[in-house]
Amino acid sequence: MKIPDPLKIEIQPSRAKMGAAAAARASTILRVAIADQGSARIILASSPSQNEFLAGLTCAPEIDWSRVTIFHMDEFVGMPSHHTSSFRKYQIEHVLMRIRPAVFHGLRGEDQDPFAECSRYGYHISEAPIDLACIGIGENGHITFSDSSPAQFDDQRSIRVVQLDDRSRQQQVNNGCFPDLHSVPAQAITLTYPTLMAAKAVICVVPGLHKAPAVKAALSDPVSPVCPATILRSHPNAVLYLDENSASLL
Repeated sequence: MKIPDPLKIEIQPSRAKMGAAAAARASTILRVAIADQGSARIILASSPSQNEFLAGLTCAPEIDWSRVTIFHMDEFVGMPSHHTSSFRKYQIEHVLMRIRPAVFHGLRGEDQDPFAECSRYGYHISEAPIDLACIGIGENGHITFSDSSPAQFDDQRSIRVVQLDDRSRQQQVNNGCFPDLHSVPAQAITLTYPTLMAAKAVICVVPGLHKAPAVKAALSDPVSPVCPATILRSHPNAVLYLDENSASLL
C-alpha cells in the first residue's frame, strides 16, 4: 500500500527494538530542545504498549531531566493516584521512579470537581509549547480518550471530561488494567486532539497483533474522526513506530 505523507513509518522486528528506536528519536528531540531553549516539555501516554519505549527513554544518556516538564494524557474521573489502574501510578512506576524531571504535572482524577481540574491542567499545558507528544493507538483507532464524545479535531478546549464508550473501556480490560468492564470508570479527563497535534513533534508507538487493524485504518482510511488516528497523517513531524505484528496488515 502507498504510505500517506507526511507521516513517517518505522517497522522493527520486535517490541524491544521498536521501543529502543522510538526512545532514541525521543531522546534526540529532548536534547536538541534543551540545547536550543534551555528546557523541554513532553506529553506521555500511559499504557502497557509504551513499556519498552519508556524503559529506553528513561535510561537514554545525556538527557538533563532537571530541565524537562512532563505531562500525561488521561486519567479516570474518581481515580486516586494509588489505585493500581491509575495512569498517574503508571507514570510513577515507569517514569518518575527512574528519572527526576523539573516538574511532573499529574491529572488529579480524584478531584471532586473534574471541570476545575481541567482548568488547572489546561493552564499548565498552555504555559508554553509542547516539544514532543509520545502516544499510542487504541484498538478502536483512538490516540486519546477524546474519541468517546465523539472525537473533535477542531475542539476549542485543550482538555476535557469525556464519557468513555464501551470499546475504550473494554481495551482497559484487555490490557489487564481492570478485571471486567463493570470495573472500568465511565468517565475520564483527557487531552484533546488539537493539544496533541500542536506538539512540535509526535512519536507514536504501537506494538501487537491486536493493533494491526487500527494501524491499517489509520494509514488507509480518510482522515476523519471515524478513525481518530488518521489525524497523525496531518502532522508535519510525526513518526509511527511499529513491530512486525502491528504492521502485519500493511
